Amino acid sequence: MIPDIGRIGWTVVFAVLIVFTIPWFLWGDGQVVYGLPVWLWWHIGWMVVVSLVFRAFANRAWGIGIEEGA
Repeated sequence: MIPDIGRIGWTVVFAVLIVFTIPWFLWGDGQVVYGLPVWLWWHIGWMVVVSLVFRAFANRAWGIGIEEGA
């Protein structure tokens, strides 16, 4: 069972990931790096970060709020 601080921590982590899903600060930026727009590089990097965070979540805290008695 994961302590309440762990639940809060994972909630904050996922909230931050959701906030940065759309790069609002890159709207209107037409800069190109290595043949792709910067906003597309942002999404590539974001997908890598999200997959690593989800892997950590699945290994450490899977079942928060579901498997209380396990």
